[in-house]
Amino acid sequence: MYGIDTDNPTPVAGAVDLRSDTLTRPTPAMRRAMAEAEVGDDVYREDPTVNALEERTADLFGHEAALFVPSGTMGNQIGLRLVCEPGQEVLGDADAHVFTYEMGAAAALFGLSSRTVVSGSGGGDAGRVSAAQLIAQVRPKDDWHVTPTAAIAVENTHNRGGGLVQPLEELQTLFDWTRQHDVAVHLDGARIWNAHVASGVPLSTYGRLSDTASVCLSKGLGVPIGSVLVASEDRIAAARLWRKRLGGGMRQVGVLAAAALYALDNHLERLAEDHEHARLLAERLGVDPATVETNMVVVEGVPAAAVAAAARAQGVLVGQVSATRIRLVTHLDVDRAGVDRAAKVLTEVMAELPAA
Repeated sequence: MYGIDTDNPTPVAGAVDLRSDTLTRPTPAMRRAMAEAEVGDDVYREDPTVNALEERTADLFGHEAALFVPSGTMGNQIGLRLVCEPGQEVLGDADAHVFTYEMGAAAALFGLSSRTVVSGSGGGDAGRVSAAQLIAQVRPKDDWHVTPTAAIAVENTHNRGGGLVQPLEELQTLFDWTRQHDVAVHLDGARIWNAHVASGVPLSTYGRLSDTASVCLSKGLGVPIGSVLVASEDRIAAARLWRKRLGGGMRQVGVLAAAALYALDNHLERLAEDHEHARLLAERLGVDPATVETNMVVVEGVPAAAVAAAARAQGVLVGQVSATRIRLVTHLDVDRAGVDRAAKVLTEVMAELPAA
């Protein structure tokens, strides 16, 4: 699986862990914020810290309301269900997380059909949104011969695209077209924070180009758990019911919301440091830094399993994308010294192994 070393699940003490930005641990200051959080029963909507997080996130993305959920997958799937009825389809990129890594949840849970297109031309363009390409594949709702397209899913940044930032003009063109054709847009914003920092595009701009959006807190922002779904007030009211049905009703969860509020205050702008580290790592490993848009570096043409095993033996953990590709993800828990160490180890390992 992309970015997960399932053959070696035991952590390596003192390792530079570049497998994913989900591996961060709460900082001491974040832990203090969690310990001191004011809490209540969130199912009763009485947790003031959760309420504050939801209000703040909705405001950041220019939507009316928001809902704190345990995971990005839950946020994505509820978001899709809000804009798509059973028997209708969601259209999106073939490598999108909602289609690749969410266990067929849209079909298994909600009876939603999925259809995908291969976006981009490969390489650095894989996964990049083309409004024209997606629009050409939309099936009408008034033709009873076909499965109607109710929603288009967009992922920003794109995970399997190597952390690429979706072009704003394509997102705008796509959204403008959907307003005229009764099609919704769902944003999988698992790393939307990285897209915002890398591009300078305001979060509110990304938000207004979607009907529903799931934004993850536990990746670049370094929060231990959670995502927030943003949408209209009516849709979030319905989302609360779906969260409950899926077992996502939480109680004194302000201890987690406090971590998220701390991260928004302290960890958002520092994502630029992760991006700089990724470009540095790319340069040291012979990857064109211009292809690194955020915090991911993909190295191609290497014996991935052998590289991962040899690097692991020297305390550097990487993700295996395929038999010939590895992925390196910089994050809060990898400093400049860690980048230098990883670059040295990987350079030596790859020099000793034959090309794939």
